Amino acid sequence: MEKQDFVKWFEEVGIKDVAIVGGKTASLGEMITELTAKGVKVPSGFAITAHAYRYIMEKSGAVKQVKEILKGLDTHNVKDLATRGAQIRKLIESIEFPEELDSEIRRMYKEMCERYKTKNVAVAVRSSATAEDLPDASFAGQQETYLNIQGDVALIDACKRCFASLFTNRAISYRVDKGFGHFDVALSIAVQKMIRSDSACSGVIFTIDTESGFKDAVFITGAWGLGETVVQGAVNPDEYYVFKPLLKAGKRPIVGKKIGAKKIKMIYATTKDKGKPVKTIDTTEAERCKYVITDDEVLTLAKWACIIEDHYSAKAGRFKPMDIEWAKDGDGKKVGTGELYIVQARPETVHSQKKKRTSYQTFTLKGKGKVLCKGLAVGEKIGQGVANLIMSSKDISKFQKGQILVTDMTDPDWEPIMKIASAIVTNRGGRTCHAAIVSRELGITCVIGTENATKNVKSGQKVTVSCAEGEAGIIYDGILPFEVTDTNLENLPKTRTKIMMNMGIPELAFKQGQIPNDGVGLAREEFIINSYIGIHPMALVNYPELKKQARKDKKIAKLVAEIEKRTAAYANKIEFFVDNLAQGIAHIAAGFYPNDVVVRLSDFKSNEYANLLGGYLYEPKEDNPMIGWRGASRYYNPKYEAAFALECYAIKKVRDEMGLTNVIPMVPFCRTPEEGQKVVDTCGKYGLKQGVNGLQFYVMAEIPSNCIAAAEFAAIFDGFSIGSNDLTQLTLGLDRDSELVASIFDENHVAVKRMVAMVIKTAREKGRKIGICGQAPSDFPEFADFLVECGIDSISLNPDTVIKTKLSIAEKEKKMGIIP
Repeated sequence: MEKQDFVKWFEEVGIKDVAIVGGKTASLGEMITELTAKGVKVPSGFAITAHAYRYIMEKSGAVKQVKEILKGLDTHNVKDLATRGAQIRKLIESIEFPEELDSEIRRMYKEMCERYKTKNVAVAVRSSATAEDLPDASFAGQQETYLNIQGDVALIDACKRCFASLFTNRAISYRVDKGFGHFDVALSIAVQKMIRSDSACSGVIFTIDTESGFKDAVFITGAWGLGETVVQGAVNPDEYYVFKPLLKAGKRPIVGKKIGAKKIKMIYATTKDKGKPVKTIDTTEAERCKYVITDDEVLTLAKWACIIEDHYSAKAGRFKPMDIEWAKDGDGKKVGTGELYIVQARPETVHSQKKKRTSYQTFTLKGKGKVLCKGLAVGEKIGQGVANLIMSSKDISKFQKGQILVTDMTDPDWEPIMKIASAIVTNRGGRTCHAAIVSRELGITCVIGTENATKNVKSGQKVTVSCAEGEAGIIYDGILPFEVTDTNLENLPKTRTKIMMNMGIPELAFKQGQIPNDGVGLAREEFIINSYIGIHPMALVNYPELKKQARKDKKIAKLVAEIEKRTAAYANKIEFFVDNLAQGIAHIAAGFYPNDVVVRLSDFKSNEYANLLGGYLYEPKEDNPMIGWRGASRYYNPKYEAAFALECYAIKKVRDEMGLTNVIPMVPFCRTPEEGQKVVDTCGKYGLKQGVNGLQFYVMAEIPSNCIAAAEFAAIFDGFSIGSNDLTQLTLGLDRDSELVASIFDENHVAVKRMVAMVIKTAREKGRKIGICGQAPSDFPEFADFLVECGIDSISLNPDTVIKTKLSIAEKEKKMGIIP
């Protein structure tokens, strides 16, 4: 065997060379040769080939010995698997490299040091299996990576451990499960220049939403220090979502940002650390409260991710989402260049393998219990069983099939028991951590990043693990009843009446947007403000003044401290409100793009606003807030106008900066046409000018005056949306919050229907769009039929009733002779 067969520079290999250098290294070579010209930065290095691995194993006689050790292995016997795996690894690590290979590795490392003009340049030694990153099997994480390896002696030692890691317990088990022979897979090693993210940050990118499979999002995670903490799930990272179509159109569509706890980071070790190349330390409070990358850096990474995905998709002749690792090279001042790099890229192996969805499965919890802890939901399922707390991989033999695995975090060593668990719950980890990735692949319910599951859940305790309630994954005490509904999506009939959705939770948009629909008829700002912000907007507008008052007033001082805690990532507190509201709206708009998304401007009542942090300073006490200072009457009022301006800025950012022009703002509780004009004028004052960039304004038809004076409202607004709840309340003259008159509340009452018919008729005469976003058509099929008879343009429904209502309306239209 020629010496040149043992080693190759990354620039000498490409994706065609997987059999020689493995998927990881082949991909690095491919990106360096093909994508550098497109701006993607990848650190260079060299590969120790699969030929070298086979040469060592054959020449030393290790192949025969390994086969002997593996004879009769049962991978489900965890103790036996561990014993044999350790025996094989010890054998391989003890093999002395033949001189002809040893000298080639040292020669290449010396040339690498000369390239970078650094003595003993720091490298990452990454395993790269020849069967790695196949589209139907995720070998990622099966073998080891060693960071900050300096000097040729340390490099040779790391290479031995890399070769031995082809026989980790999880790798042996995984190959058996996937039907691969142990010597069908060989190992190459990538020796790659280290990026000094130990003094900066790093993370993972998916070019698909990892939860819903939504194809148009880039999902980025990041944390301080070296990337292993994110990959392993040892840290709860920051999260960022970018909308691909408008990113490619030159916009800045960061449609989601969330700060992670980031309690630890991995950094280079020092001479005091007894030879260990890296170590983990606690982050500072300031680091925990700060985003690890800027918006510009988020967009750069997202653009690179799209370039990589497009390249591999073109090569494959089909859509090929990618799983990518990135790192930042120091701060650019004291350490490194401050530049971003891509250090790995492999195919995503979960959603890319799923067949086209022909049904929509919904899990619904039918009971409630004591909440033991909460974290991030992975998937949308519900799992139940007996909890088993296992804190070390040494104890995984104690786990039984069907139990709930509760642990601090997982790594690939845990896979033999993860695949037999009913659910998995961890203290640590983000959406791209090991536990999350494996759970998606296996289709197992998983809640990550609870921080306290191992304290609050006891071994032997029966629990229900729910991922069916939005972004939060919740662990309940006891076995709670739940229901699974399968909805067939094939051959759905078309309807003239548009079927839209009511949305409040942005995190569900990517999933629910995949239900056949015509857009969003009602997106509620209130949920976003409550969940993403939680602070009264006037308290943010007046924050500088509040800080002054805090010196003399203890109650104000406490309020200021809490605001500072919640908004720590923002020096400008107004930007905190605008950014968070914009991202919540944009997340929904992206999930349903390019269909219309009608966003109702804030419609809190004064008592609800008072419940926001600092709200008590700005809200009056009203005897009947349901018909008091709410909706339109707030927006132009001098006491609230500065707060409403923030809503305008947020929507302007979504439409103009992010490019999501499918967003249509809607004015709620607008009592008179004159008031409607004041609101439109006020919006224009803060950058939302009707008609500019296609901007339309809708108005809620929820007060009898909206129906009676519909012609006058139509002269101001571009469309109507009927709010059946308030319209019923005000037509029948009852408080829908009062249980004393609840029995009289009836959307089907003739008086309500006449109001509805009246406003639909006028809107159509005036050439204005008209829909409904109230509860009535979701709850009463006969009310939906009535709306179709009146000629309504759209019906917006709760997501769980969209399909059945669409079928019902199609039947109604067929009877009426309406052709879609």
